[in-house]
Amino acid sequence: MASHTDSSGDPIVGAFEETLRGPVFHPATGDEYDDVRAIYNGMIDKEPRVIVRCTDVADVIAAVTLGREHGLETAIRSGGHNGAGHALVDDGLVIDLSGMDGIRVDPDAKTARVEPGCTWGDVDHATHAFGLATVSGVVSTTGVGGLTLGGGHGYLTRQYGLTIDNLLSADVVLADGRLVRASREEHPDLFWALRGGGGNFGVVTSFEFRLHPVETVIGGPMIWPIDRLESTMRWYRDWLPRAPEDVYAFYLTGEVPGAPFPPEIHGEKICGLVWCCTGSEERADGALREARTVAEPLFEHVDPMPYPAIQSVFDDIYPPGDQWYWKGDFVAELSDDAVAVHERFAEVPTTQSFMHLYPIDGAASRVDADETAWNYRDATWSMVIAGVDSDADNDDLITDWAREYWEAFHPHSAGGSYVNFMMDEGGDRIRATYGDNHDRLRAVKAQYDPDNFFHVNQNIEPAA
Repeated sequence: MASHTDSSGDPIVGAFEETLRGPVFHPATGDEYDDVRAIYNGMIDKEPRVIVRCTDVADVIAAVTLGREHGLETAIRSGGHNGAGHALVDDGLVIDLSGMDGIRVDPDAKTARVEPGCTWGDVDHATHAFGLATVSGVVSTTGVGGLTLGGGHGYLTRQYGLTIDNLLSADVVLADGRLVRASREEHPDLFWALRGGGGNFGVVTSFEFRLHPVETVIGGPMIWPIDRLESTMRWYRDWLPRAPEDVYAFYLTGEVPGAPFPPEIHGEKICGLVWCCTGSEERADGALREARTVAEPLFEHVDPMPYPAIQSVFDDIYPPGDQWYWKGDFVAELSDDAVAVHERFAEVPTTQSFMHLYPIDGAASRVDADETAWNYRDATWSMVIAGVDSDADNDDLITDWAREYWEAFHPHSAGGSYVNFMMDEGGDRIRATYGDNHDRLRAVKAQYDPDNFFHVNQNIEPAA
């Protein structure tokens, strides 16, 4: 029975209320509607005609079917972290999966079956009880669905690959309302496309992941004054390729926020590393000692901690509702000229703005470029430049900084970008991101979504 029977009088809204078990929201539901349509990026403000919060696969099938029958622009929402705001659509349908948040861990098989409404914090909580984890991002409030379908990289990538390299199967509701399972054995073409192709091919209602033994890691930040960027970034680019794969560190520029950092360095412009080592203390200590010889850290706090702790270290710094504008690039190498660009833009415009260089080498690079939709297996880093602030009056400031920084650096990049680090940037940018895999993705799209029903995303148009 629908939770909201006081319809706006819109017969389309009424059809959803009559059909779905989960709650239905629309402008006439008032504050509830405004709460439900709010997403992570406060810069995005869209007003859907109807939002349906699905409770199960039957609700998803019904929502897709009704959306198609009524010709509604349809967006899929998992965790709502998509920077470009593709979790929402004006005057259309939002299929909200946040109510589908079950997890089942099989510790003997080292697998987990995860519903799309889960966050990575939910997954870490469930798997850590068994000393296991899979590859995800660096903010635990991120949704499982969007991160996975875009490829997924994080602290475990050098050792265990991308998130999609650990995806074993997925249950998918297609545009025609069918439910299929995609794996290497079943619908292998769809399974190939799901691994990096974004939300173009259907609504994933269940993800099956491979898990790895990860319990305690040695991690945390090591930061230097911003005037040490040139020496530390040059060292980092030379060190990373020879570093053991169980030693991970991403490079950052930013500004020291408030607690938990000491008051005397609040507001300092900095560069630095965030470490995560799953190997021995001796191996971690060796890497840390080498980094300290390059420049004396302004601050460091690198210690043993449970894996979920390193995964959530940024959660309080980046709460939902801040304004975000970001741009990304894959980076194969950091030339001296590229380092000089980073020096030029290193002083961020607001406390929460940053540049991060996430390693995607190691295990991720040993997968062939045509084995999944993710094309840039030869890149070393996935870079994101993010203008972030809580004040909407600073939107132009953070957007202009991110764009100018990206435009200056892009000639030094490998060409494309991680789709989860893209705003609405057009077809040429999408083609550059998928490279040689783009034509094959279009063919799969034509097979599973020939009418391009799922197009509120980084869209891959179906082949003619």
